[in-house]
Amino acid sequence: MSKKIFVINGPNLNLLGEREPGIYGTLTLKEINEGLKRSFPDIEFTFFQSNHEGSLVDSIQQALQLNADGIILNAAAYTHTSIALRDAVASVKIPTIEVHLSNVYAREEFRHHSQIASVCRGVISGFGPKSYTLAVHAFLAELNG
Repeated sequence: MSKKIFVINGPNLNLLGEREPGIYGTLTLKEINEGLKRSFPDIEFTFFQSNHEGSLVDSIQQALQLNADGIILNAAAYTHTSIALRDAVASVKIPTIEVHLSNVYAREEFRHHSQIASVCRGVISGFGPKSYTLAVHAFLAELNG
């Protein structure tokens, strides 16, 4: 039976490829998602992106309804501000990995604190699009014992 991973992306990530390519790279979110599907054909991915906090909370709850085995969450700027996302991750009890394209610790100080990290299985930051790939590998290692 294939594993189900829900990939959730927050505000402004719909602009990847155009937005500050020196920080976020030149790949679009669609290209990152397609790369995950190609690299892991046996995984059933669900992809979601929103610029709205409530929609992101809804998507985390939807992952529970879809019986997801894991969530990869790039909450973007909401990482640093959203108690609602933190509470949603804690509520669903689905293993969640927080990811970031950039190394948030090499950036502005306000990005150094995550509201959601304490309820996530782990955090992967600074490897560009490979941050998502590394998160999938982490889930596979955990799910396959």
